Amino acid sequence: MPNTAREIMSGGVDCIGENETVAEAARKMSQLGVGALPICGEDDRLKGMLTDRDIVVKVIAEGKDPNACKAGELAQGKPVTIGADDSLEELVRTMAQHEVKRVPVIDGHRLVGVVSESDVAGSAPPELVVKLVKGVFGD
Repeated sequence: MPNTAREIMSGGVDCIGENETVAEAARKMSQLGVGALPICGEDDRLKGMLTDRDIVVKVIAEGKDPNACKAGELAQGKPVTIGADDSLEELVRTMAQHEVKRVPVIDGHRLVGVVSESDVAGSAPPELVVKLVKGVFGD
């Protein structure tokens, strides 16, 4: 049974650059069949996560032009991350505490993967899956 974030993460993660447009991000999400992309900076550091919901709520609904709005404009604060060698318990605690469905996995300062709720559901013991669901979707 896996014990760390590294063991259940999806590796080979594609990023959207902070200076690329939201329209480019949407096309990339469509091509990859994903609902979120890490936003990577010019300094090769993680700036945040961009979700399909962010595009709809923060760009389209507000009347912004997705061809002009940069992905980096939607990165807010310090992104929630997990260390590659952190335990599944710590991973679930972090996701539940911050109520996030996906979390970037960092090794040092380098993005090495992403863990989604489905990764946890398919790999973690049932009690951790329940804790994640209650934390992210409860109340």
